[in-house]
This record gives sequence, structure tokens and C-alpha cells, in this order.
Amino acid sequence: MTTKLILLGAGKIGDAILNLLSHTGDYQLMVADRDPKRLQYVGQAALPNVKTVQADLTDPDTVAELISGHDVTLSACPYFLTPVIAAAAKKAKSHYFDLTEDVESTRVVKQLAVNAETAFVPQCGLAPGFISIVANDVASRFDQLRDVSMRVGALPTYPNNALKYNLTWSTDGLINEYCNPCEAIVDGHLRETSALEEIEHFSLDGIDYEAFNTSGGLGTLCESLAGKVQNLNYKTVRYPGHRDIIKMLVRDLQLGQLDRRHILKEVMEASIPITKQDVVLVFVSVCGMRDGRLEQETYAKKIYSQNVNGQLLSAIQLTTASGICTMVDLVVQGKLPNAGLVRQEQARLTDFLSNRFGRYYAA
Repeated sequence: MTTKLILLGAGKIGDAILNLLSHTGDYQLMVADRDPKRLQYVGQAALPNVKTVQADLTDPDTVAELISGHDVTLSACPYFLTPVIAAAAKKAKSHYFDLTEDVESTRVVKQLAVNAETAFVPQCGLAPGFISIVANDVASRFDQLRDVSMRVGALPTYPNNALKYNLTWSTDGLINEYCNPCEAIVDGHLRETSALEEIEHFSLDGIDYEAFNTSGGLGTLCESLAGKVQNLNYKTVRYPGHRDIIKMLVRDLQLGQLDRRHILKEVMEASIPITKQDVVLVFVSVCGMRDGRLEQETYAKKIYSQNVNGQLLSAIQLTTASGICTMVDLVVQGKLPNAGLVRQEQARLTDFLSNRFGRYYAA
């Protein structure tokens, strides 16, 4: 049976989502965007089972009309459109999935999920998303938890600028991560911490990295592990030196202020090139008691860009798109609840990695 699915947003991640879903034959796809150039690009790709429509996705009535009649709604739009799209999905009784890392908009989704007749699955993708599934899986093998550390980075394979960074996904989302408050569990208590702080350095496979606090990466894991873990934190991984430059822009030049973030976005998009030659680093470390002994278990993975169905997808495109597509599959297949809020960590890692989309993480 073919599932009718609408994708709102035809940007970099939207491209990858369409690539993965369209070639299965299991999904009848409609993609909506306000940018005719993006839709023209989608049309030229000649993907099977895909139709396009140009629409203003900021208008609630328009969005509700678009979603009506679709079994599944995927939002690959900026975080500020999340409340509009999620509300329309609930009204249309359509399963809802998004990629947002924004804490406030996710709270709106959680409220809408109460008494919803369909599944509401926010924060799919890499981080938040897959990283929570891994952390929960490793943590489940301990009798008592002490520390859970989660580290994720989307990095250029060949860095050649002062930031040692290339744009690989939403600039709005990136700025949110660098500017908004972060969540953590410290000594058993939920705390709000500052982005760009608590910097640390480590090496993996002979390469030096730095990691520091960023917002949104934990998803709902703080709630799921509350009262069960002493310390839980999430940090973004970059090459050494990146944090200091970003901190100067965000704090010293005050480009992190809400009314000045558009300047930071313009500077980044005008100065930092996009690349599809990237690597995604996933690193989870759990420490706790097991069989009466203090033990540590670590999950480490690197995923690189690759050709999928004849299209080169960057590592961040592939990991983010395969994350949300896997969660869609798991709900449609009945391996996750089909009503109310569904947290990322409710998915079993084995189910995720054995999925036709999740296998890109296992390769």
C-alpha cells in the first residue's frame, strides 16, 4: 500500500529526503516550497513518484490545505515554521515529523501531541535524533548510570579556512545551536548551560578535535533519563580554533543577539562555502555500574559523503535525511507508536540500523 506523504521544504536536506523516499516506490510524494527555483531543481531531477507545488508556508490556511489528505507530513523548513506546520498536521490527522533542534518550537509540538490521533515525532535526524537512539541503547546495558557524554560533528573533510568549517545544512539552525541556551543534567539535576562554553579537546583516529556546548542536541533525552543518570551532556565537535572565532562573532561583536542574527547569517552565507566533501562524527560514551563494577562503553562512528541513487549526498545530508526517513518507516511499519508524542530514544537501535534508510549509519 502506497503512503501519501507531503514534504514541506525543498532545501539541502529536502533534496536528500526526496532521493531516499522516491526510489522505494512505497511513498507517493508531494513537495511544497515557496522558492520556484528550488522546485524547478526538484523537477529537473526527474525523481519517481514526486510532484511539486509552490506555496507560502508561513500561511496557516495554505499549509492546512496542503497537508489535508496526506498520511504523513515531513517538515524540512526553518524552526520558526514548526508551530504552523505541526498544528496543521494535527488538524489533518497526519503523522508529523520534523528536523528542528529548536527547544521552544519542540515544546509547541509536545503540546500538540497531547491527545493527538496520529504520531508526532519531532527532532528527527542526526542530533537531535540518531545520537539519542545510540545513547539510550548504550545506557540501557548498565545497571546504574553515572555519566553519558554525547558528541557530534559535521565537518569538512578538507578544511581550508580560518574557521576550518564549511556550511553543510541550515544556517538558521547552526546559529540557533551557537546562540541559544543548552540543557544538561549535572550532579543529578537538570541545568541550563551556556552555548560555546565548557570546551574540551580530544583525538580520534589521529585527528585533533574540540567540543563545546551547543543547544538542542539532547532532544528529549534529559526527560527520559531524569533521575537515572548523574551527568548527561551534549557537545558539538569542530576542528581546534573554530569555537574561539565563533565566540568572538556571537559574544564580542554581539551578532548572537536576536535582532542581529540576520547579520551573522549574511556574513556566514557570503563567506563560508558549501561543501559535499564532509564527514559526520558520532561519539557516545557511557560510564556506570555493571555487574558490580564501574565500566565504560563507547560508540564511535564516522560517516562520509556518498553517491545514492546517482546523486552525491553530503554526509550531513545523508545522515539527517536517513534519520527522518527511518523514523517514518518505523511508524508506518508499526514498530513505533502511531499516536501521541514519540521520542527518538523510543526507537530500538537494532530496528534503526536494520532499516533500509538507517543502514547508512551502519555501513
